[in-house]
Amino acid sequence: MRYFIEFAYQGTNYHGWQSQPNTVTVQETLTKALSILLKTPLELVGAGRTDAGVHARQMYAHFDYEAPIDEKLLIAKLNSFLPEDIVVYGIHVVATEAHARFDATSRTYEYHIHLFKDAFKKDLSWYHFRSLDVEKMNQAAQILFEYEDFECFSKSNTDVFTFNCTISQALWELNNNSLVFTITANRFLRNMVRAIVGTLIQIGLGKVPIDHLRTIIESKDRGQAGFSVPAKGLFLTRVSYPYFE
Repeated sequence: MRYFIEFAYQGTNYHGWQSQPNTVTVQETLTKALSILLKTPLELVGAGRTDAGVHARQMYAHFDYEAPIDEKLLIAKLNSFLPEDIVVYGIHVVATEAHARFDATSRTYEYHIHLFKDAFKKDLSWYHFRSLDVEKMNQAAQILFEYEDFECFSKSNTDVFTFNCTISQALWELNNNSLVFTITANRFLRNMVRAIVGTLIQIGLGKVPIDHLRTIIESKDRGQAGFSVPAKGLFLTRVSYPYFE
């Protein structure tokens, strides 16, 4: 039987989602907990991967297990067993061919910036004290809808079959001293959101004109785009599937 597990985590103490040698990752930690509690070695396939320090308010993975599961009991056991920075919200039986990564129809990220120093946001938001023109940043964000090839925002030497992504939402919202960028697409490239945010920040600082974003995108050159903002402000907030709508 195939199960989807829905969970969230604060990524500060992890070297990203994906298991890697000699590092602590979310995938490794969650897989170990499930394997111990279900008393059998399991493999988890995630909806995607987040980099070191990136957080997830909603993430999914799938695993196979031969017997029926008491979902409420297992959730309670997992949340007692796991570290405080990982929480399980749900476990769902799905079709045997369902796939956490390939069946996802969209993913939504938020990037959080605080504009006045806040000691309680140090691991969950990026402190940026310089004045930003949010209106210009939103005008520039609309240009993203004109394109599908975002190679200029992809991490260099990434082995992917296409750089095409369909962006359906891109918006900056300012609330007092908190600035949040929300972006939704069918898929994202490695480091894409952090590079987009860094580029839009350059526009908000007046260092790059709005229309130059088109030149950057059309160049397909990561060196033309802006800097990559720190990981700690980035949250994966939603992964959508047709069978959970």
